[in-house]
Amino acid sequence: MEKFEIRIKRSAVKELVRLPNPDVRRILRRIRALQNDPRPAGAIKLAGRDTYRVRQGDYRILYDVFDVVLVVEVIRIGRRGDVYRN
Repeated sequence: MEKFEIRIKRSAVKELVRLPNPDVRRILRRIRALQNDPRPAGAIKLAGRDTYRVRQGDYRILYDVFDVVLVVEVIRIGRRGDVYRN
């Protein structure tokens, strides 16, 4: 199986920079794992969207998967209560 390319939107990078360093390391490890398996156990497809989410501690990582071009694009990173708000 080929590896997916990881792309992180600029807005998600800004959200990531605001988090404490130990949490950032864990979140980045979780994002890198999406290269090999973009739909791991525990990933949930959000209703009404083609977006998935995975949990990393108190944080949620929202991302889209583009199978045709083998790309995973991280859209949002944040705490559970905040990440789903537009």
